[in-house]
Amino acid sequence: MNRKVYCALMVILSVIVIGCILYLSIYYFSNSKADKEQKALAEYIEEEEGSTADESGGASGDDGSVIQGKYRRLYEMNPDFAGWLEIPDTKIDYGVMLCEEDEEFYIRRDFNKEHSMAGMLFIDSDSDIVTPGTNIIIYGHNMKAGTMFHDLLKYADEEYYQEHRYVTFNTIYRDGTYEVIGAFYTQIETEDSDEYRYYRFFQADSREEFDTYVNYVKAKTPYETAGAEFGDELITLSTCSYHTDNGRYVVVAKRVIDE
Repeated sequence: MNRKVYCALMVILSVIVIGCILYLSIYYFSNSKADKEQKALAEYIEEEEGSTADESGGASGDDGSVIQGKYRRLYEMNPDFAGWLEIPDTKIDYGVMLCEEDEEFYIRRDFNKEHSMAGMLFIDSDSDIVTPGTNIIIYGHNMKAGTMFHDLLKYADEEYYQEHRYVTFNTIYRDGTYEVIGAFYTQIETEDSDEYRYYRFFQADSREEFDTYVNYVKAKTPYETAGAEFGDELITLSTCSYHTDNGRYVVVAKRVIDE
């Protein structure tokens, strides 16, 4: 090989290696920074724990709905704050955003609306948290660093499901505990596809509509889970998966009411 060509190839290879190292450094630094910011947000909740909206000076949404006192400060800091999602004994313990004007606003932004590779968990703008309908869809990144919704993919293992059957999703208006009823690989369908689209299900006005969605979830889930009945409130957690083009991994849970 010509020495000049060899030297040129070595320079190119060196640039690529340095570029990869730089990218990974930025990537993991960004994830670490985002994780610290989430922990900082959680401290505001702990400070308000146990208070009510009236006791903490009053707080209400744009429609006048009373906001839980423990979330008052976060809401005042950013009115797009919608609640908190946690799956115990996992890394999933994050604030959740809802931007009505731009659904994906927080896909690459943090709580302070600054650029973030990890972004924030965010709610589909067709979902309703004031007067919840049948289903609330929450999206989040599948970060290679293991943060955000990365742990959702672990539900592919039945033993993991058994050990992590419950999800806590508290909105700014009310608290909620949910039991997982399904977890599965799927994808965003092309426009000419006749396949069912889980990401378009928000409200079931009939038992048939509800059962169609639940049957889809059950058929996709590779193991037995708890059931769901018409009238149950659901949350659908969705993240990217790389098993196919436009792949997604989805976890669905129903709200359980303590007697």
